[in-house]
Amino acid sequence: MADKALKATAVIRTEGAVVKFTDSYDGSGFSAKLCFENERVRLTVTPKQELSFEELSVVIPTVITEEDRIFVNGYQSWTDSHELGINDRLRGIGHIPKAIVRKYNFDKYGDYNFTRYGKEGDLHGWTYAYIRRESKYRLFGSVSERCGFTLIRILADRQRVKLSRECEGTVWSEAFEAIDCAVLTGTENEVFDRWGDMAGIKPASDNPPLLRGYTSWYRHYQDISEGKLLHDLEALTATGIDNDIFQIDDGYQTAVGDWLSIDETKFPNGIKPIADSIHERGLKAGLWLAPFVCEKNSKLFSEHPDWILKDRDSSPLAAGCNWSGSYALDINNEEVRNYLRKVFDTVLNVWGFDLVKLDFLYAASIVPQMGKSRGRIMCESMDLLRELCGEKLILGCGVPLGAAFGKVDYCRIGCDVGLDWNDKPHMRLIHRERVSTKNSILNTVFRRQLDGRFFRNDPDVFLLRDEDIALTTSQKRSLALINHLFGSVLFTSDDMSAYGSKQERLLAKVREHIGAEVCLVSLEDRVLTVEYSVHGKGCKVRLDTADGKLLK
Repeated sequence: MADKALKATAVIRTEGAVVKFTDSYDGSGFSAKLCFENERVRLTVTPKQELSFEELSVVIPTVITEEDRIFVNGYQSWTDSHELGINDRLRGIGHIPKAIVRKYNFDKYGDYNFTRYGKEGDLHGWTYAYIRRESKYRLFGSVSERCGFTLIRILADRQRVKLSRECEGTVWSEAFEAIDCAVLTGTENEVFDRWGDMAGIKPASDNPPLLRGYTSWYRHYQDISEGKLLHDLEALTATGIDNDIFQIDDGYQTAVGDWLSIDETKFPNGIKPIADSIHERGLKAGLWLAPFVCEKNSKLFSEHPDWILKDRDSSPLAAGCNWSGSYALDINNEEVRNYLRKVFDTVLNVWGFDLVKLDFLYAASIVPQMGKSRGRIMCESMDLLRELCGEKLILGCGVPLGAAFGKVDYCRIGCDVGLDWNDKPHMRLIHRERVSTKNSILNTVFRRQLDGRFFRNDPDVFLLRDEDIALTTSQKRSLALINHLFGSVLFTSDDMSAYGSKQERLLAKVREHIGAEVCLVSLEDRVLTVEYSVHGKGCKVRLDTADGKLLK
């Protein structure tokens, strides 16, 4: 798989003119230098005036064969991301009627409005990608996303890898690193360790602990109340099983965006007494928020229209189709920042929560603005969240991962788990960020290398209950096992007082897999194979991803 020599060509396009070079360039508008050494490719560009670019790329000839498996990291936490072959393709949303896309804002969840989806053999991802042949990896990893996201195209049909800096909406006036990527060859641990060292990024807190516990979402969704949560809290602690955290999800507030307006019909005593009850049982208290969005039915939306980002026709910028309609806040607005400061101070210091799950974070960077790229806006947004949370724990979700590196303690690395295996056939075609237990499992497996290097991985919940669920016993076992093999946030969303001996035995069994050493992972002809060692014993699991059945 290794190339005979490290070489690259820079491609810069501005005002319709294209410049290609292998070393340096000096023109009337800008100068540039390309350097490829010490397993790192850098393209440094120095504008001679304020300048916008249409393309900033480096093309690297790369041998890619049918023996190779390719991974390209999806745009955000929920985007499906797993190994592919050279003849595979990624499906965008071009097949969906435009009227449906506009109605449900499917284009807002991913990269569909600013990325070309190619044919077979043209695979794209963000921040990092790799080509694997057996146990040998060739990793392409962005060292920094602070001036814009890094788009990586694996062009198997053309035998090359193309690294591009996001350009739309960006104006440069000073020298900048248009491309700064590690290009590494070695074993899995070797290349990911070296990339982490080059990037100089570690999890936000030193050695954030494994989290085991409960979240309310998949049991109640928004239909939570003081009584329901206290029941589930008692059920969790009554098991006698070691747990660390109890997290309250969406539904405590009167509307998304109105975070300090607690629904008094559900929580007549407010939300703080629930946090106190959680602490009394020796657990951390977690709370869900979506700080960069509000819904149409919120007071924030009606009273502060100037806080909402605007689209091209000056209408409020939709961030998706959730709730009564989801809209993106302008984090560059100082009033928005002051509001969030008040929210986080109340949640963390007055109510006393130890962890916040911060969701739908991609909304901050749906569009470039103020001469800043999406990537820069997203990185600055994550800086703001880290500042607001101080040393309290952050679980990031729905976020472009590169911007979350080193800023969050934990991060979702897959889509939401479903109450069935892979949703209805027509729903499988909507977008890459959809709810799917199958996709969640594959993301958990194939983003495993991020765990402990840039944050601790949250694979989403496992569910063992028998009621209000369409997952089969085999599918529930598969989900629980994969989460415990690869995850560092191990949440369930069940009423554990309803567990019988079957669930208790299965939970005890999968917990034995925490800390297992994974030796081999492969996905061939829809069968996922994982070989691992636990307590010195070699084990192997084979999962048919089409139906979630464990194979012998």
